[in-house]
Amino acid sequence: MNDPATSNDRPATDAITGKPMPKPIPASTLVIFRDQPGQNAPDLLMVERSAKMVFAAGAAVFPGGRIDDADFEFARKLGHDDVDEYGARIAAIRETIEETGIAVAVEGDLDARRILDARAALHEGTVLADICNQFDWQLELEKLIPFTRWCPPFAEKRVFDTRFYMISHDDHGALATVDETENYNLFWGNAQSVLDRAEAGEVKIIFPTKRNLERLAQFGSFDEAVAHVKDHPSVMVSPNIEKRGEEVHLCIPEGIGYPITSEPMDAVQRGFKK
Repeated sequence: MNDPATSNDRPATDAITGKPMPKPIPASTLVIFRDQPGQNAPDLLMVERSAKMVFAAGAAVFPGGRIDDADFEFARKLGHDDVDEYGARIAAIRETIEETGIAVAVEGDLDARRILDARAALHEGTVLADICNQFDWQLELEKLIPFTRWCPPFAEKRVFDTRFYMISHDDHGALATVDETENYNLFWGNAQSVLDRAEAGEVKIIFPTKRNLERLAQFGSFDEAVAHVKDHPSVMVSPNIEKRGEEVHLCIPEGIGYPITSEPMDAVQRGFKK
């Protein structure tokens, strides 16, 4: 098993202070596409986090969260050798059910009442493996397409090693509803519209979300996004600090699919309060 906490791709010290980096928390996020007939870009599902949250308070993000031990154990029970990868996929599905009430990459009876029951059970602490067994659900983990992976270079109290996945979900009748615990609102919107709302001050987006939305704004459909990631496979992204003239910039590597790779530090929205 590849331990994300010991990956050679993650930073060893804080990019600013030089302090040793804490062990990162494995996390998983799902970018849900809904192609819109007659429109030039697909909608994406975003959730707005509660202002009381420690990380990304008040920010619009993609559904997701930390990977639990039960997710890794479920991956083992399903016979996957790479439990880090498939535990992350399981967590992305679980967190999406918890946060939005939508079940993606699930085969079986997906009656709206059943999904609500599954969501309530997850909030009460029932593990997804038991829910799948009870409802005779099978997870279609191969439907999740690896998009990117981020681990920041700052020694915050919590550092997340987050895997991002993409999936298409064109069931326009599926009703997404906010969980009213970690999140207070959710909405569908194409990537550029979310960027425009952030520019207008209507929503808050942190640095990784902004860079990923800029990348996603290049695509007119889910199929275009899939073709893109075949040319630019998922890699670990760990931003670095660069002095450019009189400004200090937060930067990511060139050549990995991102159209914009830097932003002045004084404009950067970070996940934790400064």
